[in-house]
Amino acid sequence: MNVLKNMEAIFLAAAVLVGVTGAAQAASIARHVRYDAQVTIEGRQMAVVKVTAKRLPAAAKAHA
Repeated sequence: MNVLKNMEAIFLAAAVLVGVTGAAQAASIARHVRYDAQVTIEGRQMAVVKVTAKRLPAAAKAHA
């Protein structure tokens, strides 16, 4: 019976725990992505930038 009275507090604690672990995992993944985006060439680290975009059609190139 006492558990039913504290169900709201248990739910809030679980929700906070899920939020904190989700944020920590997202930060960890972002750190790995930044590390993987660097390449070592001749002993020096260089950042790699990947650009994804649609190509301009010939008409748009001629207009620009």
